[in-house]
Amino acid sequence: MPIDLDHHDHRILAELQADARLTMAELGRRVHLSQPAVTERVRKLEEGGVIRGYRAVVDAGQLGYAIRAVIRIEAMDEGLMLRALETSPEVMTAYDVTGEDSWILEIAVRDVAHLKAVLQRFCLQTPTATAIILRALREHAPLKPLSMVQTEPAPIPLAASKKPRRGGASGASGP
Repeated sequence: MPIDLDHHDHRILAELQADARLTMAELGRRVHLSQPAVTERVRKLEEGGVIRGYRAVVDAGQLGYAIRAVIRIEAMDEGLMLRALETSPEVMTAYDVTGEDSWILEIAVRDVAHLKAVLQRFCLQTPTATAIILRALREHAPLKPLSMVQTEPAPIPLAASKKPRRGGASGASGP
């Protein structure tokens, strides 16, 4: 069950999501609270499980991982999946999902040969589909309070159309 958060808590969360390395004194200045007051609020947010941790966001490319990809996996036994994940340090995130697929993995690999090797760990078990990530349009976006989130779908401008598929057959004949 969500805990009750006030305006100050939401401001603290917004600031920490933008920069988790802020000192308590600087955080207090930004949210207009004293350093002891903000320290106590952060402690309560941590103890309440709202703040689950702090981490560095690492650029995979700077570590030699030139390709990021998403693997969609059809039905696969959870035990087999867990064993495959134990031997796959390339898997950055693994989701158990509903729908046509049972699992979605985000991976980082060195090159196409490395991608093929990772895929073989999963393809031998069940059908998969893979998409290479060309670029991220949004990552690590801060969460806003639900009261600030629009729940009705926003209209999409008519000029916007579906993004054309890349690299696949489109069914249209060329000139």
